[in-house]
Amino acid sequence: MFQVDRPKNKLRRLEERKFSDLQLREREHLQEWLADMPEALGEELLVIQKEFDGFADTRERLDLLALDKDGQLVVIENKLDDSGRDVVWQAIKYAAYCSNLKKAEIIEIFQQYLDRYCDGGNASALICEFLDEVELDSVVLNPGNQQRVMFIAANFRKEVTSTVMWLLGHGIRAQCFRVVPYTFSEELFVDLQQIIPTPEAADFMIGMASKETEEKSAQGAQRRSHKLRLEFWERALDALREQGLSRYQNISPTKDHWLSSGTGVSGCVYSLIFGKDEARVELSLQRSSKVENKWIYDQLVSAQSAIDAAFGAEMDWRRMDDKKSSRIQFAKSFDGFNRESWPEMIRWLGVHIEKLEAAFAPPLSELNNRLKSGEAGK
Repeated sequence: MFQVDRPKNKLRRLEERKFSDLQLREREHLQEWLADMPEALGEELLVIQKEFDGFADTRERLDLLALDKDGQLVVIENKLDDSGRDVVWQAIKYAAYCSNLKKAEIIEIFQQYLDRYCDGGNASALICEFLDEVELDSVVLNPGNQQRVMFIAANFRKEVTSTVMWLLGHGIRAQCFRVVPYTFSEELFVDLQQIIPTPEAADFMIGMASKETEEKSAQGAQRRSHKLRLEFWERALDALREQGLSRYQNISPTKDHWLSSGTGVSGCVYSLIFGKDEARVELSLQRSSKVENKWIYDQLVSAQSAIDAAFGAEMDWRRMDDKKSSRIQFAKSFDGFNRESWPEMIRWLGVHIEKLEAAFAPPLSELNNRLKSGEAGK
């Protein structure tokens, strides 16, 4: 690894070091780095426990336990300068132990982690937010035998890499990450790279495994919530079309909890939300640029009183500074999974999506012209 000396237009070699020489420890340092920034492993992960030892009849403990965006459990095993010979066997044991964990147990494990290391928090809400689900009933955690394993070390022995390749060939998602410390003067750098499977091959190998899983999954029954959503949107769309809302003429029902339509401004959509406990209408600002989303929101919120008055009620305005998107929403409580509630829910959604569009159409049209002129970036 090199540092670029721009004034001299030269490369400076960083010195590759060993963790042991730097007196860096597995639990105190590498594990804490990854727990604090799991995205260093190349994807969004939610760490739900560290030093987990909640296995029956054994006191073994895994380094880090995480969830991926599909709700799968990920066992992360950290080593330092050498992977050792038995790391794969360790991780497979841990993955097998974790395969029996139920949703309630996973939530409790995460809650214990939050209480111990993060000054508390709501485990259920954070998991829903991470998985982009509205309610916990829609969340599926740790399905089947698809637990994943990740190995981190500076050097991997041949018996480890050979076994990991064999696991990949049998549809088990295993990855090796090479982590190497470097120093330059008093500065410490860490290079963390996925080496197995190579990034170029990873999508293909994961895609093949996902295809097989999808084909098996398609043969089974859909989850009750998906069936309900599909049936609800079929009824809702028929009603919206009868109401004369032309924007829904070419929209098809889905199993998602939301149904969106355009506003005339790229990346800004009106959405109907069908939840277990509520119905909701919202304007979602989800352009590719966070700066533009926040600019649009700030322009709209400056006229909040007038827009709320045009809508006929005070809406819930959410800038969401920690996220790229922003949204403005209005909700009402319903027993969504009770079909007897659907006619009233659908009428409510039809009335309020019209009000939402009427309230936001004029300011959005004006902002669209200002966006095209490049004002948002100024």
